[in-house]
Amino acid sequence: MTQHAPSDSWQIARSKPVVKRAARIALIVGSILAIINHGHRLITLDVDLPMVLRIALTFCVPYAVSTYSSVLALREYGRPS
Repeated sequence: MTQHAPSDSWQIARSKPVVKRAARIALIVGSILAIINHGHRLITLDVDLPMVLRIALTFCVPYAVSTYSSVLALREYGRPS
């Protein structure tokens, strides 16, 4: 296994294909999780700021996981993006 500089990882994480893929996954998975976790309050429009922040974090988690996975896979196969 070769060593990679942290800047290489950031470059891969910010590349257009990785960002597009992670955003698509975050939209799908985040929506499903938001509905599962907050659907009853979303239907009744019983929404406050803390809930909006929790929903935003719900979308950030799959984005981060997808990005991290893509970076590891691309580094393993030696392709920068």
